Amino acid sequence: MPQIAAARLWFEGNSFAPDPTPLSAFQGREWLVGPEALSRYAGTATELGALAGFVAERPDWQLAMLRCAAAQPGGPMSDLAFEAWMSEVEEGLGRGQWDGVYLSLHGACVTESDPEADLTILRRVRALIGPRVKLVASFDFHGNVSPQMIGLLDGASVYRTYPHVDMAQTALRALRLLERALAGQRNHGSLMKLPAVLHSFHMRDAEGPMAEVWAEALAAEHAPILDASLFGGFAWGDSPHAGPSAMVWAEELGAARALARRLVGEIQARRARFAVTLPTPEAALATALAGPPGLVALLDPADNPLSGGVADTPGLLRVLMAARPEVETLFCFLHDPEAVAAARAAGVGGAFARDLGGRTTAQFGPPVPFSGVVEALTHGRFLNTGPMEHGAPVDLGPTAMVRAGRLRIILTSRKEAAVDPAFFALHGIDLGATRLLVNKAKNHFRAAFAARCSAIVECDVPGPAALDLAALPFRHVPRAWRD
Repeated sequence: MPQIAAARLWFEGNSFAPDPTPLSAFQGREWLVGPEALSRYAGTATELGALAGFVAERPDWQLAMLRCAAAQPGGPMSDLAFEAWMSEVEEGLGRGQWDGVYLSLHGACVTESDPEADLTILRRVRALIGPRVKLVASFDFHGNVSPQMIGLLDGASVYRTYPHVDMAQTALRALRLLERALAGQRNHGSLMKLPAVLHSFHMRDAEGPMAEVWAEALAAEHAPILDASLFGGFAWGDSPHAGPSAMVWAEELGAARALARRLVGEIQARRARFAVTLPTPEAALATALAGPPGLVALLDPADNPLSGGVADTPGLLRVLMAARPEVETLFCFLHDPEAVAAARAAGVGGAFARDLGGRTTAQFGPPVPFSGVVEALTHGRFLNTGPMEHGAPVDLGPTAMVRAGRLRIILTSRKEAAVDPAFFALHGIDLGATRLLVNKAKNHFRAAFAARCSAIVECDVPGPAALDLAALPFRHVPRAWRD
């Protein structure tokens, strides 16, 4: 009867966001322990949903759910928040005699003082459980991971889709490697890195250079290969192990090393194709308005919450309000609890006049004056209906939608990316009657909306996840990796 412990810390740190991510950001999104951690996500397309189903099919497994935490990407995780999570997990592991441990991690967690927090987690867990206990993990595709992780793990797997719609399947692959290790079969691992920091715009699994490398990995996944995974890295995580990697687990060490080396070579061979240029917001807006009939999306990736954006930069909103497009336009969204409170005080139909954007920092431009009316107020809670984290609960906190002419703006109390259809349904938005959807988003938006939009246009605007990596004050990424 295997005794298994599981814990989760899913967080991607943007080293250049203006503020650290506090403990409250995790407590407001996911801060669970014990049976509640499984019951909340049972049946959802998430790692914890997969764990719940996996264990239910194995009644002889005894599972202890330790602290599970997640927050939207943002500035470095506060040291206080990290130690709160880590100390709980260490305490829980110290209370039991374990046969195996499963960790749901991201791979690009950075804290205020630690640029390689995921590696720190694995080191501390391994030091506590010793060499006998089997340890596996699942990771996000955007992990900045160290080859040293291999010596600490007995197996791991990585999201194979971007947008990430296979979180549950990734957890299952990692858990099957755990099951294999518990049965006495050794998983040999290898992790090879490409010394480069690449943008993720062209790393989608449906098309482009990374899709081709994924196809190579999947084609090679047969005996003796157990799992062939890729990391694209996270360009805005200032880590000494930033950038793409290939991780392979196999029945034989030589086979794992050979395939990992070959897959890194495949990424290197396509390196030039990962480069990207984007138009100015003015040019992008003109392109979007000239697009084919139907819903057109204009995206601001530099303030994408799922890249650690603050959902508060004013650049694209300023351009939009100056242009005043004569079409039904929705801008989503601004993370501004004070503006939401002001809208609620005014009530539906009430006048709303306030400067918007630039609340967090003036680094990306001053606020934009806005005058209109409050059109809708909501409690901010819904269940995802799209393919990403399908069925998982989302809490935006109280929200408001304000309107001036043909422009609507959604304001939220919490920062949660607008990448699910339920986000818009919550606010009574008919996307079929909307011409221009302006969103702080990038690739994950496409999971639910690529088929709904007649065109998707991205632009280069100042923000925490800005396009120009050379302008960022890296401290830990080797200089040669950024050239």
